[in-house]
This record gives sequence, C-alpha cells and structure tokens, in this order.
Amino acid sequence: MLIDPRHGDIEDDAASPGQRSLLAIAGSLLVEISLPKLLFAWTVLLLLPAVLLGLAPLLVSAWLSTLSQKLAALTGIGTTLALLSIVAVGWIGWRPLFRSAENNFWSLNALAVQPGYAFTREALRHLTERIWGRKLTVTGRAKLRSANSVAAGIMLSACAVLIAMLAWPASRWTGGWNDLVLLHRLAMPTLANAVVLVSAYLAVASLIWGFADASMHQPVDLAAFDTTSSRGRSWRVAHLSDLHVIGEQYGFRIESGRAGPRGNGRLDRVLAHLAAIHANDPLDHVLITGDMTDAGRASEWATFLDAIAQHPQLAARTVMLPGNHDVNIVDRANPARLDLPFSPGKRLRQIRTLSAMAAVQGNRVRVVDALGKPNVTLNEALAPHRDAIAALAEHGGMRRAAALRGLFDDQFPMILPPEAEDGLGVAILNSNAETHFSFTNALGVVCVEQMHRCEAAIRHYPAACWIVALHHHVVEYPMPVKAFSERIGTALINGSWFVRRLEALAGRAVVMHGHRHIDWIGACGPLKIISAPSPVMNATDDMATQFYIHTLTAGPDGQLGLLPPQRVEIAGEKNASGVHS
Repeated sequence: MLIDPRHGDIEDDAASPGQRSLLAIAGSLLVEISLPKLLFAWTVLLLLPAVLLGLAPLLVSAWLSTLSQKLAALTGIGTTLALLSIVAVGWIGWRPLFRSAENNFWSLNALAVQPGYAFTREALRHLTERIWGRKLTVTGRAKLRSANSVAAGIMLSACAVLIAMLAWPASRWTGGWNDLVLLHRLAMPTLANAVVLVSAYLAVASLIWGFADASMHQPVDLAAFDTTSSRGRSWRVAHLSDLHVIGEQYGFRIESGRAGPRGNGRLDRVLAHLAAIHANDPLDHVLITGDMTDAGRASEWATFLDAIAQHPQLAARTVMLPGNHDVNIVDRANPARLDLPFSPGKRLRQIRTLSAMAAVQGNRVRVVDALGKPNVTLNEALAPHRDAIAALAEHGGMRRAAALRGLFDDQFPMILPPEAEDGLGVAILNSNAETHFSFTNALGVVCVEQMHRCEAAIRHYPAACWIVALHHHVVEYPMPVKAFSERIGTALINGSWFVRRLEALAGRAVVMHGHRHIDWIGACGPLKIISAPSPVMNATDDMATQFYIHTLTAGPDGQLGLLPPQRVEIAGEKNASGVHS
C-alpha cells in the first residue's frame, strides 16, 4: 500500500489539541468556518440579547411617561378609562418584559462576563506560577491563587468601569412612544445601554467573585486518606470516565488523534476486568462521569450500549451522566463546525444521551421536580415525550426539535437515592454549557436553578452521605502545567461558586468528575474531590492505562470517609493478557 488506512492520516489529527497547537487549529478554523453562520449565531446569541436588554429601560420610561401625563390630565371619564388601560397594559406586560430582560442579561453573562473573569483569573495564575511556581510551598501556592483571584477581580472591575464610562455618552435611558417608532435612531443608544448595564454588573460582580474566590479554601492534594470504621458500612465505587467510544473499528479519538488508541478494544478489556473484580469483591456502583462517546453519534452510543450489555451485573450498578462530547458539537475532521442555536442537531444529541441513560439507569434514578423533590424515575419522566423523541430521531426538523426544547435540562439533577436513611446517594448533574461551536465545546457551567434543585433534593435525606457527580472539573488543580490551554476553557466557569455551595455538605460528600483525563485526589477545605483518568485516552495502543476503585466509608457523626483507592491497570495491545491491579 502507498498508505495504510488502518493507521489513519492527517485528517485524524485535524481537531486534536494533543497533535496540533491551538494556533494551528485556529488557523484551520479561519479557513473552514462558515462566516454567514458565524455572523448569524453572533447576532442571535449576542447582538439580539443586547438590543432587547438595552430597549427595556426605554420601554419602561415610555410607559411611565404616558402614565404620568394621564395622571396630570385626569379630568374626565375618557381620561380615566385611558389611564386604566395604560395601567392594565403595564401590569400585564411588565412580567414578560422583565423576564425577557432577565433572560437576555444572564445570556450575556454566561457567554461573555463569567468566561471573561475566569480567563483573566487563570491567565494571572498561569503567568505567576510560571515565574514563581518552583519555589512555592503548598501554602504559598494557595496564597498566590488567592492573590490572583483578587487581582483578576480588580483588573476586570477597572476595565468594566472604563468601558461603561466610554459607552455612557451614547446611552439613553428615557424616551417616548414616538421614539420607539423610529427604531433606527435607537440602535446606538440601545447597544450603549446594554454595554453600560453589563459593564456596571461586571464591575461589581468581578470584585465580589474575586474576593469570594480568594477567601474560599484553595485546592490542595489530599493530605491523608481515612481509616476503616468498624461501626459504619462501606461502599466500593468503580470510577470510569471519558471512554470516548467510537463507531469505527480503526477510528481514532478527536482529542488524541493518531497519538491515541484505535477502536474500542481497550474498553472491552476494561469492562471484562471490572466484571472479574466484581465477581470476586462486589461493587456497589460503577460511576461513569461523562464522555461515553467521542462525538455523540448514534453508532457510538450503539457500540457503548452493546459493550455494557455484555456485563449485566455491571450494567445493573452503572450510573452515568453527560459529557461535552456526548451533547455538544464536536467534529474530528473540522474544528470550525458550527451549529445555529435552533439547529435540531444539538437536540438530537441530547435525546440520544437521555435515551442511553434511560436504558442503563432509567428505573433507578429519580428526576428532581421544580419543588426539589426526587419524584418520578427517569423512565417515567420521559414516557410522555416518547412519541416526540422518536419522531425527532426518525425525521429531524426544527419544529420537532423546538417541541422538545428544555426536556434535557429538566431532567437534571437526577438522584440515585440512598438505600437507607444513612446510606450513600448519588447526585447526578449536567455541567455542560450551551455551546454551538466545536472549538468551544468543552465549556462547563452548573446553572443556579439546577444547583438549587439539587440542594433541595439532598435535604430530603438529611442523614445520608453523597457522591456529587458531574463531568467538568470544578477548579484548576495545584499542579504545574506547560500550556495555558490546559487551564482555560475546560473547568466550570462558575466552579468556585459551585464549591462554595457544596460547603454545607462538606464532610459527608465527595465530588467525582472526569473531563481532564488525569487522576487527582485532593480537597478544598473539608470537601474531597476526585478526578478520574481516562482508561482509553492519553496512551497509544501499546501503552498501559488505569482507572480506580474507591472505597467510601460511613464514619462517626455521619461523616463520609475515603480509603486509599485500588489502582487497576489495563495493559496495552502488545500484552493485552497481562492485566493486573
């Protein structure tokens, strides 16, 4: 052969940050990107929310101006009726106006404000740790992280104030209905209003975030594991993550390209060895924290479910959650791939994920309702939508996708209830941000509403211990990194806020996640955090990989202990039978 297709080619490395620099990928992106789609996406996701947010104060001022004029001229029955109609319109209309302004404000916040703060904070940390990192102690590194959080907040606040000052002369906060007829004259004032509002929020919020991040417990390596308690029970949890199943026998993963393994042979060996371990020393849970598939394709889900079905004892104990490769747009050959916000493709990836989760754990996990109660099972929650889901999968279409809008988000958090009042429960979160661009698919966020429902659900089991499971890592870990790309764009955008929310559970909860493909066990204060390595990534076919089985114990006073983990090594292809732990 001139070339052997079983070994892949350069196209398999097209979107791989492990094989190409971000600058090289960005160059390909500029060549391949659809500029009309990009412009339309920016208009829908940024420009339109800014316009609606900027128009809100003008609409309110126009209504108040009309109301005051009618009050001043209140002399007859006609004016009174006109006044009542204006009040009625305002009373009926202010709620959707307020809701629209609120939604658009938080849309801009999630797309620009919080990522801007996270980028500034991590850039400072990367720079200062490159300069002083080798000389730092554990305490010194924590203090430096705190100082960088404060510095990032101050810098971003100052920039936001400057932007607001520059935009203020073009802004306009009062107007009448006649002005609203000539919308082209309000284009600049409307955008200026939005800039001032968002900048003012950023100026205040960045300071709050910076000082809050500085005052929280900084992540450190776990100092010591706990010891077995004779009075409480223990749970064995196999923690898998980032399996990145592909649908082709000789296919390569997106992130590793030709530097990673081909096919799914290693996954088959992982599951076979895990089944042997379970037969000898039973497991309580098999937790898979996201990225079951490499690109969320139907063939990949089919391969994953076939592999799990070969081991029914493991499947009966498996709990999984969505990763960014499962639900966000990725393409191994085109990092410039872009979905429009209303594209049915994203909804299709979501229902594939929900369908697979329902097949594996649908009768065991419970969906938390709006009141925070773990009520119906996942299968029961999805049953009313079965026909709509099947129609989208079969025929596609924007109308069918729109009919299922919100269905995916409504299923999270899921709760695997503890088997007893003082048992171990699993809170299953969706940490994937709404992204429509392959280049930024890894962004993560846990929305406020989801976290509130999770906290409310946990309060229904006051004596239980918990695994809080999500895909993204919550903070950047205290370990040296070579490239800035390792720090930014992958952790939770609001990870520091998430950790602070979990402080109430510290001592009786452990956070488990994947996404980074590295193994790390540490803590933020009393909150223990476990990062799972990928048993199929970061290694060529002839190299060994590993995963861990963790033992959690119920200690005195309802505390959750963590024993030293069992390391399970999976040999490479040249020695596939030499698997040991």
